[in-house]
Amino acid sequence: MLILLPPSEGKTAPRSGRPLNLDALTLPQLNPGRERVLDALVGLCAGDDRERARTVLGLSPGQDEEISRNARLRSAPAQPAAKIYTGVLYDALDIATLTGAARSRVRRCVLVFSGLWGAVRVDDRIPAYRCAIGVSLPDVGGLTGYWRGLLDPVVAEAADGAPVLDLRSGAYGAMWRPTGRTAERTVAVRVLHEQVVDGVTRRSVVSHFNKATKGRLVRDLLLAGAAPRSTGKLVEALRDLKYTVEEQPAAAGRPRQLDVVVTEL
Repeated sequence: MLILLPPSEGKTAPRSGRPLNLDALTLPQLNPGRERVLDALVGLCAGDDRERARTVLGLSPGQDEEISRNARLRSAPAQPAAKIYTGVLYDALDIATLTGAARSRVRRCVLVFSGLWGAVRVDDRIPAYRCAIGVSLPDVGGLTGYWRGLLDPVVAEAADGAPVLDLRSGAYGAMWRPTGRTAERTVAVRVLHEQVVDGVTRRSVVSHFNKATKGRLVRDLLLAGAAPRSTGKLVEALRDLKYTVEEQPAAAGRPRQLDVVVTEL
C-alpha cells in the first residue's frame, strides 16, 4: 500500500543537523527537478528585492524570516521530514510515537508531496522551507504543472502495483493524477463532518476534522498492520477499523472516491 499525504504549511525549523544532501533523498529520479526548484527559490530569496519575494511566495512583511530561511536552504540544518512537518494532520499521525513494525511501515508506505521536493519519504532529511504548491517561481513557472510531468512515472513505480490511498487535497492533488491501471488501484478520500442543525443532518468539509481524521486514519492503518492487496480490501480494512466509509461512483479512468464520515455527537 502506498499512502499519499500533503505537506503542512507550518514547519518546525531544526536547530541542529547536517545540511541538505539531495543525493541522499529517496526517489532520486526527482533530483534534477528538485535542484532546479531549489536554485530558483534560493535565488529569489537571497536577492535584494524582498518585495518581489513576498509577492511570489504570498507572504506579508511580517513573514520576512521565511524569506531569510529560504535563502539559507543549502546550509540550514536538516532533519527527517517527519520532524519538519507539523500541524493537525501530523499531530494526529504522531509519527514519533510509532515503533517496531508500524515505524517500518510509515517509512515504506508514506509519500509526502511538496512544492519544493516533489515528494519525499518521512525519513528523508530536509530543512524547513516555505514554498507552497501554488507558487510560480522565476525560470520554473507554476509548480503544479512543473511537478506533474516529473512525478507521473515516479509515483507509479513507487506504488509497484499496490493499492494507493490518496489523502492529498487541493493543488497537491493536482501534482499527480493516477491514470490507467494505477487509477484502478487508487482510492481518493474526502472527510465529511456530519452534524444535525435544526433537526436537519448536514455534511460539510471542515479543515480541522478533515486533517485530524486523515492523520488518525493513517496511524490506525499502520498500527493494524494493514496490507491490502486491492482497493476493495483497503475499504474493508478501513471499515474494520470502525470508520464510516461511503463509496462514490467513479468516472471511467478516475480513482474511486471514498467519503469518510465523522459524526459530531
